[in-house]
Amino acid sequence: MEDTGSPELDLMAVLPRLTQLGTVLNRSRLVERAMERAEISLDRPAMTVLVTLHMADRPLRVGEIAERMKVVGPHVTRHLNGLEKQGLVVRVADPDDQRARLIELTTAGKEIPDRYLRTILGWFGDAMTDWSAEDRKTFGSLLDRFVDDLTAKLAHLDDE
Repeated sequence: MEDTGSPELDLMAVLPRLTQLGTVLNRSRLVERAMERAEISLDRPAMTVLVTLHMADRPLRVGEIAERMKVVGPHVTRHLNGLEKQGLVVRVADPDDQRARLIELTTAGKEIPDRYLRTILGWFGDAMTDWSAEDRKTFGSLLDRFVDDLTAKLAHLDDE
């Protein structure tokens, strides 16, 4: 991308690439393919619940899971009920509020998102095989910053 000194032109050059990335991630059936490769037979929302709990690295309340997934609580509760029946999550007392319940991954529940994430991260790592360590670090930093700033901006627009 050529730097013309005009931020509008730079953004116009980036926009098609962002659109292409979204399309690649959706049309490639990345999630479904990773689940197939990892031999996981859950639906996508249930997998998202497990990954959300795995990434949190601690038990969460239903509302926290919903917030992280950007969905409503009843949607999460529906999936948690199925995951609980399969022995993948358990409800435990919140040590800070005995009336509240936290959702925790069981041993079997921890293994599934671990397999899934190893598959996805393996593919991402393969795509960056020829990148230098500095390029990988820069990419990660800039992507974090962009996602955080865009998320904040869009949240601000929702508040207006």
